[in-house]
Amino acid sequence: MPVVRRLVLASPRGYCAGVERAVETVERALALHGPPVYVRKQIVHNAHVVGDLERRGAVFVDSEDEAPPGSLLVLSAHGVAPAVRRRAAERRLRTVDATCPLVAKVHAEARRYAGEGYRVLLVGHAGHEEVEGTLGEAPEATTLVETVADAEHVSVPDPSRVAYVTQTTLSVDETAEIVATLRRRFPAIAGPSKDDICYATTNRQRAVKQLAAEVDVLLVIGSENSSNSKRLVETAQAAGVEAHLIEDETAIDERWLAGAETVGLTSGASAPERLVARVCEWFRARGVHEICAAGTVAEDVFFRLPVEVRLPAA
Repeated sequence: MPVVRRLVLASPRGYCAGVERAVETVERALALHGPPVYVRKQIVHNAHVVGDLERRGAVFVDSEDEAPPGSLLVLSAHGVAPAVRRRAAERRLRTVDATCPLVAKVHAEARRYAGEGYRVLLVGHAGHEEVEGTLGEAPEATTLVETVADAEHVSVPDPSRVAYVTQTTLSVDETAEIVATLRRRFPAIAGPSKDDICYATTNRQRAVKQLAAEVDVLLVIGSENSSNSKRLVETAQAAGVEAHLIEDETAIDERWLAGAETVGLTSGASAPERLVARVCEWFRARGVHEICAAGTVAEDVFFRLPVEVRLPAA
């Protein structure tokens, strides 16, 4: 084992309110209705969470068309396009919407801007489920902008009628640069009064920046398809710290830790805290006994469960 002496845990880390709501929605649906409960796409982007729910009777499908007519279908935290809801209704599916309220806010903004005649510029990553859902709100009026270069070259029919919205799990710094470019090119551009990037994404990236000053290597617990987890890796790398995305402790390569005295650990917003505990045990088993937390940001955001799975009053 390398000379690691200390493991420092970022705070805040792990589950956000939207993920907690989505996972509990599937758990409640299983408790109330019994298996199978169908879930469109991964409820959240974490392989451990998905695997646990599968063992309990959840069936994950790529499309609402794969759920048997009349069955119960949970829509994932990332949101869906209106066309998905229409097809689900045509198949008489009983849908439970676990879309994160902060994602639903972006959908509402896109609909409102498009309805008012604006060209909507959606800052986000092509192919991400959240982006696909937002694009579906007004596809004829929305253009995807992924990079600063895209922002420099995007054209709009009327520069006086343009607005922007963003994916909720982007890099705070990179998005600020893209938005600044759009504002320079389109001075009249409209945008949300409050950033679309969610509080959890912002807080976790800020915690990584603070941690970067005192660690030699950073490990980020999260799945490869987790946008917010990958942004944490990039945030650390931008601060000059070597960083690695790991699914769990089995993915740690001890060669990464060669010469490192202090290792940082954080987790994406869809990674359960039990995975953090497992990584801590991995380090303890290798002689690292100084494990401490950094940061003091407290998160008290809470989202009510969908009405379909709220338990009856006692």
